[in-house]
Amino acid sequence: MLSIAVVDDEQAFSDALCRMIRQFAAKENVEVEITCFRDGLDIADEFRSRWDIIFLDIQMEHLDGLAVARRIRACDTDVVLIFVTTMAQYAINGYEVDAFDYILKPLSYPQFELRMLKAVKEVEKKAHSYVYLKKYSDVVKVSTDDILYIEVAGHTLRYVTDGETYERRATIGDAEKELAGLPFARCSLSFLVNLKRIDRVSGDTVLIGPHQLPLSRNRKKEFLQAFSDFLEAGF
Repeated sequence: MLSIAVVDDEQAFSDALCRMIRQFAAKENVEVEITCFRDGLDIADEFRSRWDIIFLDIQMEHLDGLAVARRIRACDTDVVLIFVTTMAQYAINGYEVDAFDYILKPLSYPQFELRMLKAVKEVEKKAHSYVYLKKYSDVVKVSTDDILYIEVAGHTLRYVTDGETYERRATIGDAEKELAGLPFARCSLSFLVNLKRIDRVSGDTVLIGPHQLPLSRNRKKEFLQAFSDFLEAGF
């Protein structure tokens, strides 16, 4: 399912854009969930990484689109941002916030469809690079690059990042399948390590920042080979 936010203070345009999103979803057989905001402050305040695509009006009364985008990017570097504007020159500054594209008002469906097809491909390309994890009552989108390691704790997995620890009811085998193709490897029965975040491997210990993880004898050869392959690939 695609989770899409529409941020625009013009009710008529917002409604028209939502209709086009649903038309696209029906044509492409894609499930969508749409959340609409009438003001940039509504989405910017206490932003949570839960959307795949955000359509963002540049000119709004209380907080312009660029300011909103800066706040969003401080929390989410992956979400696909598409600016909505009446004048193309306003979208030029989109590079500051890594905007994916822009669309011009008034909007036609063919124009929208072309942008949407590209945006969906971008979402699919990025889909493997984050996971959804629970923090208290919130579900948070976490970049796999931010994960230091995953630890088995009973019947729960602990996803440890620089600033937070998230928990999830799953097996470490489930995590391995979800992260297949990404630079993660088991250093022991209970730890799955992000090879990108390793500072040093010393003897039977893997060091990641302040964390010292055990490198088991049974896993050592396979783990060191995975780490060597990762380094040779030049990630």
